[in-house]
Amino acid sequence: MLQDDGSSSVTSSSPIQVFPMMSVSPSFGSSNQWLKELKSEERGLYLIHLLLACANHVASGSLENANIALDHISQLASPSGDTMQRIASYFTEALADRILRSWPGLYKALRSTKLSVVSEEILVRKMFFEIFPFLKVAFVVTNQAIIEAMEGEKMVHIVDLNAAEPLQWRALLQDLSARPEGPPHLRITGVHQQKEVLDQMAHVLTQEAEKLDIPFQFNQVVSRLENLDVEKLRVKTGEALAISSIMQLHTLLAHDNEKKSPLPFKHSNGVNLNRALVNQNTLGEFLEKDMANGCSPSNDTASSSPLCSTGSTKMDSFLNALWGLSPKVMVITEQDANHNGTTLMERLSESLHFYAALFDCLESTLPRTSLERLKVEKMLLGEEIRNIIACEGIERKERHEKLEKWFQRFDTSGFGNVPLSYYAMLQARRLLQSYSCEGYKIKEDNGCVVICWQDRPLFSVSSWRCRK
Repeated sequence: MLQDDGSSSVTSSSPIQVFPMMSVSPSFGSSNQWLKELKSEERGLYLIHLLLACANHVASGSLENANIALDHISQLASPSGDTMQRIASYFTEALADRILRSWPGLYKALRSTKLSVVSEEILVRKMFFEIFPFLKVAFVVTNQAIIEAMEGEKMVHIVDLNAAEPLQWRALLQDLSARPEGPPHLRITGVHQQKEVLDQMAHVLTQEAEKLDIPFQFNQVVSRLENLDVEKLRVKTGEALAISSIMQLHTLLAHDNEKKSPLPFKHSNGVNLNRALVNQNTLGEFLEKDMANGCSPSNDTASSSPLCSTGSTKMDSFLNALWGLSPKVMVITEQDANHNGTTLMERLSESLHFYAALFDCLESTLPRTSLERLKVEKMLLGEEIRNIIACEGIERKERHEKLEKWFQRFDTSGFGNVPLSYYAMLQARRLLQSYSCEGYKIKEDNGCVVICWQDRPLFSVSSWRCRK
């Protein structure tokens, strides 16, 4: 992470050396001129120190100290500042939100007039699609896996468990129209909680199918995934079924019997802030260096939240229902991160690394003054951070897990992995190469595509079929 002046060294007289010895006290704001003189890395280090201290206070119920820490952070963080300032703003907001939830009446009163504008939410998700390559790669790989699985089939039924973007299936229609044996009769069933999204998708795809002279039908199922009645998918005998789920399955991991109140914090992790930061080019590298002692996620992230402790009756039932439909192929895209830990500190540490990489992507793509960037950070990434940090029980939907955990879960549910083809991998790499930003990478993991920023895995795409 570069400093404001472009340099990357920290002098021996840097105030950073006294950060670990400083207590988080109310007198902090009385003389803060030195804060204004901090360079980017120094400020970032101190923000991490404050965030971890604040999270410890929140988890232990020390609200007075948490309030002091939040006040300190507010003097350094900014949603329009550098990458660390921006990400600190949203984690701070999430920690404050968690505190407020301890007083349900106060929390509900403060949010009673909050407006949720569907059109704005749809627009922000389209911005995410346009700015980042992640969904585009997922679409390309998913379509290729479906085309290969459906070779020679005359009746194809695709169930889209997150039918939000018609461009994916528009591209598939074009690919199917070019099949040597001719296009199949295609039926797509789209599942989404907002009818206007499904109406738009139906309009776009029906027009495209008519233009390509492909027999086509679009079925709408207006439902949240957790409330989906599989019978409404209307899978028919004789159809070759494909299922696509993009960043949806993790929402089923919430426990119905899990406590809604914040879980007690069991242990305290510190950060060694004495190490000087030299030649760090991204916030991800910055965090890797400075959270290594005690707060960095272990290499085996699955061990922190074993499958048996995160089992979900809802997830098991849903996967069993999908298995009962006998799909020829099921393609799953998920965030490749461990944000389903049981403790606040565990989730804070893991999510800091993950979202640091996403904020770095934005820093490398859009100027800090970009309104699109601000909207994506606040309305999408910021809301995900809030859910991971502030919520518990069935309200905590953003329960992202690593690819190896999904391998265990699908295997237990009777699905076998289908390695993605060389051509699917090649298409993914070519798509990333078309981006001017060099930080995006593709790696192969057990026949699956993992999309990375630098060396940080962010999203995985895997393919499955029923194991009879």
